[in-house]
Amino acid sequence: MFVPRNILVVDDDAQITRVLRSILSVHGYCVRTAGDGDEALEVMRQWAPHLVITDLSMPNMGGLELCGKIRAKSDVFIIVLSVRDEEKTKVEALDSGADDYVTKPFNMNELMARVRTGLRRASRARPDEDTSMIEAGDFHIDLLTRLVTVRGRDVRLTPKEFDLLSYLARNTGRVITHQTLLASVWGRASTPKPEYLHVFMNHLRDKLEPVDGSVRYLVTEKRVGYRFEPGNP
Repeated sequence: MFVPRNILVVDDDAQITRVLRSILSVHGYCVRTAGDGDEALEVMRQWAPHLVITDLSMPNMGGLELCGKIRAKSDVFIIVLSVRDEEKTKVEALDSGADDYVTKPFNMNELMARVRTGLRRASRARPDEDTSMIEAGDFHIDLLTRLVTVRGRDVRLTPKEFDLLSYLARNTGRVITHQTLLASVWGRASTPKPEYLHVFMNHLRDKLEPVDGSVRYLVTEKRVGYRFEPGNP
């Protein structure tokens, strides 16, 4: 039985909200809109979205503050839309609680793919710290024995490679910044450089990605971080 998914679109540009409402509705989603962060929070008091799409620059409460307020009380997937393409802005949005960042003008097919990814993650029970097994898409990750299976193939990982993969897998579909990965995997007291992360990600790709050299699972978000896509659920 098909269950409609709720999507909240937050943008002070009426044309953007009108277009997104129309296209998302055609794809079977239930859509509500808001013109700024204050209105968005009011909508969420009465209606629970499965995914939020928000602009950054809006009157009254902007997108960064909205992300923070939503994340303080909800794990709903948040996609930020913005004309600002600077690395600093993207990192600020993700650190404020956004899961994904799409630059305007955007390709609608790409945005719809990001929406589907966000909703797939939301529909799965997210592993908590006590979970001993992560099963997602092509991956079977045993956190106790530290064994990894990809499409039925056992993969041997070093301890640090396993820590990196398991952290990404706990946050499937989310863009994780370089800073967050370094602090979470190496520890906040350590001082590893981004180059360490690039080396380990390359090692993981060599072991996990298809032999044709394509990138399927460990997606780079340019100048920002990485996103784990485990394959079709």
